[in-house]
Amino acid sequence: MPNFLKSGLLLLFCAVYAGAADFRLGIIGTDTSHVPAFTKEFNDPAATGFVPGFRVVAAYKGGSPDLPDSATRVDGFANEIRDKYGVQLVPDIATLCAMVDGVLLESVDGRVHLEQARQVIAAHKPLFIDKPLASTLADAREIARLAREANVPWFTTSSLRYSDFSSVKSPDNTGVSVWGPGPLEEHHQLSLSWYGIHAIEMLYAMLGPGCLTVTQTSSPDSDVVVGVWKDGRVGEARLSRPYSDYGVVAFRGRNVVVAHPLKVDYAALDARIAEFFRTGVPPVPNQETLEIFAFMDAAQRSKDSGGKPVNLQ
Repeated sequence: MPNFLKSGLLLLFCAVYAGAADFRLGIIGTDTSHVPAFTKEFNDPAATGFVPGFRVVAAYKGGSPDLPDSATRVDGFANEIRDKYGVQLVPDIATLCAMVDGVLLESVDGRVHLEQARQVIAAHKPLFIDKPLASTLADAREIARLAREANVPWFTTSSLRYSDFSSVKSPDNTGVSVWGPGPLEEHHQLSLSWYGIHAIEMLYAMLGPGCLTVTQTSSPDSDVVVGVWKDGRVGEARLSRPYSDYGVVAFRGRNVVVAHPLKVDYAALDARIAEFFRTGVPPVPNQETLEIFAFMDAAQRSKDSGGKPVNLQ
């Protein structure tokens, strides 16, 4: 990155950190409940998880007509943040980028993330991309490539990564099992990327990167995904349909430690998002995110092959 760009970004981050002005946020995609939840915590000083120094000022509705979870909610959430929090609805991503300092890419449909992120990256705006990063490993890698070449900071994660399971984290864990909901969405090529991503993020929050092989077995009501890490630890994720709560079990020799039930904590995630926009440093390294997508890609290939172990790409 040229020095003048680095200096400009640093001054922007420092000005926000010092409280000189609100960091203006824009939202792309108003078809998820995360949109009013996040907007409340950035815009409403009375909110329990209020994050000072930031404000959502604009939103582009987007939406996917062939995905019911998008088509039936996009207008309602857009109207809610306009009417309750004064967010301006704009006709396209270019207009949005001209109005903001950073972007929350919230579209519920992972298939559209690459094209939407491409426009934000071209405008050199730092961005948070809500789950899933993309619908395929190839798209995830392309987003990373575009951002790297343009020197645009980005990150993605599930809010479940910041649930309180600190009691089960330990370097002495020899293995981990996590569970969560696993509904499917027919348009997403990687079945885990739609909702299973939450449990997979929890698995990586516990074990970190370094998985070598993945096996997935499936039935109509569940998926069980097992990864073997390079140091011999084993991680398992069980995804239930239609829905379940979330939990973690850690194994330490003869001891077993359980964290259950886990609470979804948007406030903790929004605090990390704010820190990211202040510093430009992703709280989840981009390479770990790409390994998570390689993990889900390997799981899909294992499932498609009848449950054979598959190496991560």
